[in-house]
Amino acid sequence: MGAVLRAQSRAQAIAVAETMRDDLMTIYMQGGLPALTHAITVRTAPTSGHPAVLSVSDAAGNPLAGNLAERSHLPLAKTYALVKALRSGRRVPEAMFLQATRLNGGGLLVTGTVVESDRQFIALLERATLVALGLSILFAAFAAFVSTRLIVNRLQATITTLGLVREGNLSRRVPADATGDAFARLGTEVNQALDRVEALNAELQIATDSLAHDLKSPLTRMQSALYRTARIVTEPAAQTAVDQALAESERLLAMIETALSITRAEAGLGTESFKPTDLADMLATIIEIYAPVMEDEGRAIVMFASDRVTLSIHRQLMDQAIGNLVDNAIKYGDGTITLSMVAHEGRITIAVADEGGGIPEHQRERALRRFARLDEARGGWGAGLGLSLVQAVAHLHDGEVELRDNQPGLEVAIVLKLDQ
Repeated sequence: MGAVLRAQSRAQAIAVAETMRDDLMTIYMQGGLPALTHAITVRTAPTSGHPAVLSVSDAAGNPLAGNLAERSHLPLAKTYALVKALRSGRRVPEAMFLQATRLNGGGLLVTGTVVESDRQFIALLERATLVALGLSILFAAFAAFVSTRLIVNRLQATITTLGLVREGNLSRRVPADATGDAFARLGTEVNQALDRVEALNAELQIATDSLAHDLKSPLTRMQSALYRTARIVTEPAAQTAVDQALAESERLLAMIETALSITRAEAGLGTESFKPTDLADMLATIIEIYAPVMEDEGRAIVMFASDRVTLSIHRQLMDQAIGNLVDNAIKYGDGTITLSMVAHEGRITIAVADEGGGIPEHQRERALRRFARLDEARGGWGAGLGLSLVQAVAHLHDGEVELRDNQPGLEVAIVLKLDQ
């Protein structure tokens, strides 16, 4: 804006100066230098109130009339230039546009217009604009901050409720809000959705319990019958068939139990069974269970714990998850199996690592899917549920599962928050 105003001021000042120059040149052409001198004397008289800057000198450079106090140092030219000069009777130089015109007799006519007041006004306007802009930015920032805080405060109850629901407390609801605005309607919709989720989870719990009863009971009876049959058969072929049937029944029962554990964990069931547990003691117990198996395999299982940590967990599910990882390391890994526990930056990492072939990076995401088997040639045991159970148990504890390269081998880490 300042540049536009300066351009307009320049154009107006030059237009006024050009008009004066044309008038004075007409007077000069009609009456010569004396007439021009008289006209300039009249126009620059103190009583004229004219903002013009005029000066005329003879061929020798002697001033004849005008109100330009000193011009010897001024860069006078045939075109108008902005300069700082002193008018007669003034103490402070002023901004003005000046132009020099050479007269036929050798004299010099200087014409121009003072623009000091315009320049001061434009500078003041620019400063005021900058101040206004700065205040506008500050006000906008303050308004945005206040608006953000108001929105966050209105949403905080909803955010808190959803966080508690995510952790497994399905009974929590957003507090009632009588304002009737969009935030109140959002809270109502969230509560209705949570009511539906809670109902579905209750139905799921009933369904899983029914499934466990309907499937496990007949399978258990069948297994008992097979055990009785195994005791009475004598033919080798029949004994082999019974042993195979028993193995398959055990596999089916284990698969059903694992699938039910995954379903319950994914539904957030079991958080009421969380109890403070010494993780180092838990890992030591697992080591004791698997040490004889590893010894029979001619391998070793060791533990590394950076510190003793007590954390509220579902002990049975966590034991099962870590046990699955050790089972996988025994069946599909090689070398020494290492159970480690490291606390760092508010997190605890429980990892099981082996020295086998590992899992290629591009297959690790698939390995965590339910019923995913990366190598169909790996015997008939297992249903691809082991890592799925580990992930479900980790999520139940608000944690994550990470598959890492152990160089060589695979490291499966369960990462939990220390402040859960």
